[in-house]
Amino acid sequence: MIAFVSGLVHSTGNDYVIIDHEGIGYRIFMANPMKLKQNEPVTLYTYMHVREDAIMLYGFMTMEEHDLFLRLISVKGVGPRSAMGMLATASAKEMIAAIENNDVKFMKSLPGIGAKTASQIVLDLKGKLVEAETICEVLEDQTIQEAMDALRSLGYKPAELQGIAKELALLEKCDVQGYIRHALGIMAKRKGV
Repeated sequence: MIAFVSGLVHSTGNDYVIIDHEGIGYRIFMANPMKLKQNEPVTLYTYMHVREDAIMLYGFMTMEEHDLFLRLISVKGVGPRSAMGMLATASAKEMIAAIENNDVKFMKSLPGIGAKTASQIVLDLKGKLVEAETICEVLEDQTIQEAMDALRSLGYKPAELQGIAKELALLEKCDVQGYIRHALGIMAKRKGV
């Protein structure tokens, strides 16, 4: 499999770019290829899709987009073209946030995605797109770290705790019990309690 292609932008189309790599032109399908300029050096992370009648390369500017694409096409009803259309409309960060926050309405607003597929994407991918470590990325504060550890020991899942640490970091400083109370309040609001 081809993991990435580096070279100069030879030309672009509506949904593809041709990269000149040492005299060989690779046609790579990608979201928003018009952002690239002719003769500009570029590296695209790629996914090779093999069908009975075609072998196609899909390219991404970042590994985050590449990884999200792979997750999207693992969902029943989402093919490479649909996933590319989604990435052309919304950033990887926006989609990950929508999936983690059960925002089916946002997913439905993406091209080629109906209500059933949007629900399936959220159902299949929620909690799988964000590594457990990223939950703690803002936990420079030892007190917040202790509160998050306590919530995990109480049985709360990483998906439920997603984004809680960031919200706690925005609050006024308080003790571990205070942060736990705030976190429980945030989770209750999310569930509509």
